[in-house]
Amino acid sequence: MAQSQIIESYRRHLLLEKGLSSHTIEAYMSDLQKLTSFVDEHDLSFINIEQHHLELFLAQLYKSGIAPRSIARVISGMKSFFRFLMMDQYRDDNPAELIESPNIGLKLPVVLTLEEIDKLLGVIDLSTAEGTRNYAIIETLYSCGLRISELTNLRFSDLYPDEGFIRVEGKGSKQRLIPISETALTKIGNWLAFRSKISIKKGHEDMLFVSSRGKAISRITVFYYLKQYAEMAGLNKVISPHVLRHSFATHLLERGANIRVIQEMLGHEKITTTEIYTHLDRNFLRQEIIEHHPRNKKHVER
Repeated sequence: MAQSQIIESYRRHLLLEKGLSSHTIEAYMSDLQKLTSFVDEHDLSFINIEQHHLELFLAQLYKSGIAPRSIARVISGMKSFFRFLMMDQYRDDNPAELIESPNIGLKLPVVLTLEEIDKLLGVIDLSTAEGTRNYAIIETLYSCGLRISELTNLRFSDLYPDEGFIRVEGKGSKQRLIPISETALTKIGNWLAFRSKISIKKGHEDMLFVSSRGKAISRITVFYYLKQYAEMAGLNKVISPHVLRHSFATHLLERGANIRVIQEMLGHEKITTTEIYTHLDRNFLRQEIIEHHPRNKKHVER
């Protein structure tokens, strides 16, 4: 695919999946244009550029007198862009991942309170297949701290309801086991009653969350409904699946969960299916989530 087409796909990703404002998108595009010029000048491409090339690019920006805050924005944009390329399988790695930003102060992520999450869920129409599916999706994102790609790729074979775990494949095709709350399992069960009546397309039989057309649900669909529900609930925040992931981690930390466990749950360290039994005690890991996650403190049925 031509670089211009990749850039346009990325623009749509920022608009439809990230829900960014037109002003923010234009800032990203402006920074990406600087990188595009550098790539063209050095006979590179977005597919083969490496970390040392990006460091040379940034050195040129520093020399030109660009402010540290602007440099930080460029680096953030590069990381986002190459994550997108990985997500859409243009690349297997992120050459910007290890590049450090200048110290300009920490920007805290958007986090929802438990009350706001309940408001978000409270506007969903559970009389429909679509609403029941979306409730299960939001509950799973929040209860497990999943990335959106991990959620949309969930399969029946990834569920271990009797053990109270799900298996996900994260960045770099690394697998991990994550405890899942009884609330989330109940909502998934409600969705499966509707799913059984949908004609599933060939090749999508094992996918947990599917559209009304019988295909695996898309990232864009999840973003769309989250935005719609946030507006209906009167939440004055930009809501995305990653906000639910941030909320998962924040709420556990606030309630005293072990930071090591949270890192494992978020997939920030290497872990395989077998390491779950040797590296961390399985019962301890599950108990940490049961004791500290608010969904396990109060089972709310609607």
